Amino acid sequence: MTATPPRRATMKDVAALAGVSAKTVSNVVTGAFTVSEDTRTRVEQAMRQLDFVPNLSARGMRTGRSGTIALALPDLATAYSAELVHSIVAAAHQRGLAVLVEETALAPEREGELLARARTRLVDGLILNPVRLEDSAIRDADRLPPLVVIGEVEQNLADHVRIDSRSAAADVTRHVLARGARRIAVIGGDDDPALATATSRLRLQGVHDALREAGIAPDPVLEANRLPWSMASGAKAMRTLLQRRIAFDAVIAFTDSLAFGALSTLAEHGIRVPDDVLLAGFDDVELSAFTAPSLTTVAFERDALADAALSLLTSRMDDRTAPPHGITLPHELRERGSTSRTPGGHRP
Repeated sequence: MTATPPRRATMKDVAALAGVSAKTVSNVVTGAFTVSEDTRTRVEQAMRQLDFVPNLSARGMRTGRSGTIALALPDLATAYSAELVHSIVAAAHQRGLAVLVEETALAPEREGELLARARTRLVDGLILNPVRLEDSAIRDADRLPPLVVIGEVEQNLADHVRIDSRSAAADVTRHVLARGARRIAVIGGDDDPALATATSRLRLQGVHDALREAGIAPDPVLEANRLPWSMASGAKAMRTLLQRRIAFDAVIAFTDSLAFGALSTLAEHGIRVPDDVLLAGFDDVELSAFTAPSLTTVAFERDALADAALSLLTSRMDDRTAPPHGITLPHELRERGSTSRTPGGHRP
């Protein structure tokens, strides 16, 4: 005798258990309409209890959408990328969307492949973090799918979420100047077309802005850049600065990962932070609060970036005719131990 397979739970079953309507269950699954957090929790608990699996293929046939978006970042190996992916996946889940995560590195052809997927509706939309507009696939695309650009690349082709990196870099530079620094080294800044990214250019401009305000001429000998922006690159860039035997009393690194590498090299050479040299980074990744000393850094809310990007993307998926919209998120300086004292002006 053949056993009858168990009946698959339906939206009506979930609705009955959660004490809501089937339409509310559908809203939770699709993210088409916002529901309260309490209602969402009850529905999700009922779905787990009943082992309910949404029929996404049927949903796609009705809506013409896959229920999946793509997220493309330049370097998935960094702590910043890991934290950002976490926030974006969570924000997408709240809207009933799955996320395909890709790494583009410095290869515009990878961006082009993702744009093609979105145009052919293999994904419903794309969140992209290009490193340079000059060689980004979005610049030469005949038509753009639903797309949100995040990061420092300035463009008016697509919706955009950013922080004001130039202003943020000026703020952290003013901070170390106020602590007595006058010879400020920079790790990550670059005007060389072969190395410069949108981020390196804008943040270097911000450092120069603050230096000139203080009557200090920028000195290219105090600037070093190594790619990719990893801890190893930060350590190598600091070794380069020390080998030049040029005096510096503060270091601004353009990511926390670069700062962690610089901190390691300074310690190897017996240079104390903050007693001899002040050190600051960017991004406020989790590790920055737990280094010794803890790292002063530029912070912005990753969850706010994710929510803004998903809000723009879902709106663009619904209406492709609206003009591009940009959102600039606020930043703040998190002052910690690495800039807590006036430096003694160590001279390598």
